[in-house]
Amino acid sequence: MFSGAVKPWHIVVLVIVLVLLFGAKKLPGAARGLGQSLRILKSETKSLREDKDKDDDDLKPADARADAKHAREPLRQTTIDGEATVSSEKTREQA
Repeated sequence: MFSGAVKPWHIVVLVIVLVLLFGAKKLPGAARGLGQSLRILKSETKSLREDKDKDDDDLKPADARADAKHAREPLRQTTIDGEATVSSEKTREQA
């Protein structure tokens, strides 16, 4: 749909408009600021991914099996003071 939408003359027109709006003296500073912002964004994204990978590695297989068992546990309907409630076996044992 948009293949070939940006042609070389589009870029030339964009550069001319930017020079006219901001002036030739301010463009290098703006480009430098944009570059720094992109570098910060990239480093923060990388650190978030590393933190997530580290958290995933900390999960023990025994914990995963316990969570899976709890997720498969059926819910049972009980009556408390005439009101029907749904609870699991584990919840009733804790109470």
